[in-house]
Amino acid sequence: MCHLLTMSDLTNEDINEILQDAEWFWKGNTWTTPQKMYSVNLFFEPSTRTKCSFEMAERKLGMEIIPFETNTSSLHKGETLYDTVKTLEAIGVDLAVIRHNQDHYYRELIPNIRIPIINGGDGCGQHPTQSLLDLFTIKQEFGTFKGLNITIIGDISHSRVARSNMEALTKLGANVTFSGPPEWFDHSFSLGNYAPINQAIEHADVVMLLRIQHERHQGKSFYSAEQYHDQYGLTLERVNRMKNGSIIMHPAPINRNVEIADELVECKKSRIFKQMENGVYIRMAVLKRAVEHSLRGCLHELHN
Repeated sequence: MCHLLTMSDLTNEDINEILQDAEWFWKGNTWTTPQKMYSVNLFFEPSTRTKCSFEMAERKLGMEIIPFETNTSSLHKGETLYDTVKTLEAIGVDLAVIRHNQDHYYRELIPNIRIPIINGGDGCGQHPTQSLLDLFTIKQEFGTFKGLNITIIGDISHSRVARSNMEALTKLGANVTFSGPPEWFDHSFSLGNYAPINQAIEHADVVMLLRIQHERHQGKSFYSAEQYHDQYGLTLERVNRMKNGSIIMHPAPINRNVEIADELVECKKSRIFKQMENGVYIRMAVLKRAVEHSLRGCLHELHN
């Protein structure tokens, strides 16, 4: 079964195939599912970019989207996530995209769920399609990952984007450096180093900013917006330290004048809205891959 749960699920060859398919879609090529297929998007956390770009990708591929609102589902009657997904599978859904605030929520699903599950983000775990669209954006810019210096700045310990990108970028030959508040650096990230922000920015080909994950800090506030921006944000002064040809990225949502100065969100170096555009092409490629693997699996079962 072709689930996409973490970046660990993908080899370098898998990643490159997805990026090639995304580029194929970006160039205007089209592909529709070989037969009518039904998808469902189960988002248990707020989302704009991920949810809407998955819906756009599904529609572009000709998939029928089954509406699902978590706040009116039987989950509020005590139904488990597993029983919800199993129910959707039983009534004929072919694929599920899930975002959940629980780390590794998918572990309870995988043994007995027969439709592809695509992880739209799990707690502080991983966000594989965000990582893939980041990789696609970087490859469009530089043509390669080998030897690139990527600096990721912000609330590292709570960021599924940081985890996914660290793993994928390192595997592809890039050098990953983290920066931001030292108390928010996750020392389990053995594949990345920590550096003070000015140093990290000066050496970076890509400066990737992360928002403060307030919802995961359990109400504890360490910095005001002004304090954070002054100490760890990409300010107008700091952007001048960046190398020629370097770019700015951010998975969004953006907190303007906190992690990045308002004037820099759409500046010449910024690729923030390009990332959002690329999210549709990447999710089309991921959905295409899941559908093809799923249909091959069904044919295999019929022949056996």
